Amino acid sequence: MSKKEAITRYALIVKKLEKRACTFTELYDYLQKQSELREYNFTISKRTFQRDVEEIRSILNKDIQYDFSKKVYYIAEGGSDAMQDRLLEAFDTFNALNLVADVSQYIQFEQRRPQGMEHFYDILYAIKHGFIIRFNYYKYWDQVVTERTVEPYLLKESRSRWYVVSKDNKDNAIKTFGLDRVSDLEITKIKKHTSNDFNAENMFSDCFGIINSEHTLPQRISLLFSKVQGQYIKSYPLHHSQKVVENEHEIVIELYLKITHDFIMELLSFGEHLKVLKPKQLVADLIKLHDKAKNALVSVPPEQKNGHL
Repeated sequence: MSKKEAITRYALIVKKLEKRACTFTELYDYLQKQSELREYNFTISKRTFQRDVEEIRSILNKDIQYDFSKKVYYIAEGGSDAMQDRLLEAFDTFNALNLVADVSQYIQFEQRRPQGMEHFYDILYAIKHGFIIRFNYYKYWDQVVTERTVEPYLLKESRSRWYVVSKDNKDNAIKTFGLDRVSDLEITKIKKHTSNDFNAENMFSDCFGIINSEHTLPQRISLLFSKVQGQYIKSYPLHHSQKVVENEHEIVIELYLKITHDFIMELLSFGEHLKVLKPKQLVADLIKLHDKAKNALVSVPPEQKNGHL
C-alpha cells in the first residue's frame, strides 16, 4: 500500500466523521464505496482502523474518539487546525485532478492568478530557518522600486493574494509586502539577530484582511442583509468574530473588528444588498464614498460611459 493511498484514506475518514459520528460498519461501507470511485483499495480491518486513528491524530491533528454508549466514532472538539484543514482540502483536490487525463473538459479554474507565487517556497524556507531576505519592492502608490532587507515572520493570504509580514531592517518596523511586487529575491546567509516576539495570531485577530493599524481600535459592527444574501455570508463568514441573528426576512451579521480600508471595500461590494446598522460613523463614511462615486460618474463624458474610449 502506497503512502498516498494511506493518507487519502485518512482524509476520507476525517471527512466522513466531520459530517457526523459513525459506527465502524458505516465507515467500512463508506470506504468501500470510495474504493470503487477512486480505484483504490481503502477497505480496512478494525485493527488497521485503530492504527489509522493514531496516524490521523499524529499527522492531521484530528482526535478521533469512541462513544461506548452509542457505539460510534467521532472527532473530539478542539482537535481542528485551520492549516491541517487547508492541507486536507488541497490534497483532496489534487487527488480529484488525477482522476482524468484532461481535466479542462470537467473543471474550469479562475483565470486570474496572483503573481509572486514563485517566491513562496524561498520565503517559507527563510522563515523556518531564521534567515534574513533581500529583495526589490515596487510600490504601486509611489511607482518606485526600492531594495528591502527584512526579517520575514509570516506568509499571510488575503483575498487570493499572498503577503510576507516582516521587520524592515531600515527602521525596525513591522511591515507587509505583497508577493506580487517582489522581485530579485535573495535568501542571505545572515541569521535574524533579534529575538522574535512577533505574534501572528494577535496581530491580525481583529483585522478583516491584511491591513492592521495600531492606532485603530476594534468596534462592534452590525450589518443587515436580505435573507438570500445573508445565506452567502453565513456560509463564508466575513470574520471569525461573526455572529448571526436571523429572522423570517432578514439576517443581521454582528462583527468585532477594526474598520480598515480593505473592510470598507468589502462592504461596498455588496451594494444595495447591505444596510449598515452601526456604528454611525461607518454609515456616514459609506454614504460619502457612494456620493463621491456617483459624482465621479456624473463628470465622465457620455462617450466614456458608453464604453467608447
